[in-house]
Amino acid sequence: MTGGFDFLVEGSYQVKGVVLAGGLGSRLRPLTSVTNKHLLPVYDQPMIYYPIQTLVNAGITDIMIVTGGNSAGDFLKLLGNGKAFGLKHLNYTYQEGEGGIAAALSLVEHFAGDEAICVVLGDNIIQGNIRAAADAYRQQERGAKILLKSVPDPQRFGVPQLDGKRVVQIEEKPREPKSEYAVIGIYMYDARVFEIIRTLKPSGRGELEITDVNNAYIERGEMTWDKLEGWWSDAGTFESLLHASNLVAETGANNQHTESAAEAGANG
Repeated sequence: MTGGFDFLVEGSYQVKGVVLAGGLGSRLRPLTSVTNKHLLPVYDQPMIYYPIQTLVNAGITDIMIVTGGNSAGDFLKLLGNGKAFGLKHLNYTYQEGEGGIAAALSLVEHFAGDEAICVVLGDNIIQGNIRAAADAYRQQERGAKILLKSVPDPQRFGVPQLDGKRVVQIEEKPREPKSEYAVIGIYMYDARVFEIIRTLKPSGRGELEITDVNNAYIERGEMTWDKLEGWWSDAGTFESLLHASNLVAETGANNQHTESAAEAGANG
């Protein structure tokens, strides 16, 4: 974790943080047979530390963690009230089973109230920080923002079609990607996101998809995007968990500054 941030841009738009750390972690069995995926180590820290620090470095200190499974109580043992991260409030809620990212997000509606939220998937780890993007979103004052990263294999991810600064649409794991970018697991939404989630229908895999949420904002003309500097990795498979650990060991994570030489790092 890296501290030492000065937050000069607060704006009139308050943003709360959400870390989605539920799911069953089936791709990491047998490790996840005895614990939640987000409690596994990534180099020298539990995985859950990284997304929390990402939010803290963006000036967000009121956070809710959505967890699930048999090890939910261990988050409280590990994190307590969040004082070690300098949080004002650390809240917890429980997701039963799996229903997709958007379904997990729906559980934080009462926490969010009328305020905006920055959502980080619990297995997403970044070399740098999202402070500039968060400050820009505070000034935006409505709608949504996504973060994009150039990757060698965009067909594995949600891929945006761009027209200058405008997002035309996002396609989930397209065979023929319309750009070289992946939509990473960090999203910023205003309070209307919960209205959108209530209109969603399950996808072919039976889940409420975050791509459908993002496309709803695009259709309203209320989606902006920024590019992420430095490497990005998830840690949802054995290969990407090892890769993320090696990247963190080499450069650290959640740094105030990133070295362009490390840009080759990559995605998980």
